[in-house]
Amino acid sequence: MGLGVDWAVRWLTLSAEAMAEHRVELIDLDRPIGDSDHGENMDRGFKAVMDKLTETPPETAGAALKLTAMTLMSKVGGAAGPLYGTAFLRAATALGEVNDIDAATLATALQAARDGIVARGKAESGDKTMVDAWTPAVDAAAAAAGDGDVSKVLTAAAEAAEAGAVSTDPMLARKGRASYLGERSIGHRDPGAVSSALILRAAAVAAE
Repeated sequence: MGLGVDWAVRWLTLSAEAMAEHRVELIDLDRPIGDSDHGENMDRGFKAVMDKLTETPPETAGAALKLTAMTLMSKVGGAAGPLYGTAFLRAATALGEVNDIDAATLATALQAARDGIVARGKAESGDKTMVDAWTPAVDAAAAAAGDGDVSKVLTAAAEAAEAGAVSTDPMLARKGRASYLGERSIGHRDPGAVSSALILRAAAVAAE
């Protein structure tokens, strides 16, 4: 049995809860290398997503992700809005109207999300951005998809994203506002990688 709209809504609900719970942590991570607003922006954006889901209940998982994309693009400031908006939009397109999402389709949707982030932000692995969480997540999801277990795909992606976020600590930032700091960006965890890991963990928990 694959995943459908109920999973997508649960994923987004858990993501909203995670952004609220970790709002201060994300602000603190963003303070030394960014604008100090990542936690505030993500919390506000996902609260708006929750409002939209209540106003217009989606009929498919793809529709839920597309609604999320449009909301985040309009409500989240800085680079995060366009990046996450593009990610959710590309994932929605990959899912299409399917309401029985299998492991392979799920892995493809995660790759589409990552590719959207790369296309929009022009970052690659090692630049100390959310790509450093997404790329290992995509690779782990693809490796797990062969078993045909959607839950395993998402758990593998979440674990890899969490490790990827930690891996940004010693990196020199080469993209975004953090890159202006040069060597001083070393030793700080990228807040976008952390919020990405939180979102991917929410997807995994929603599938359990």
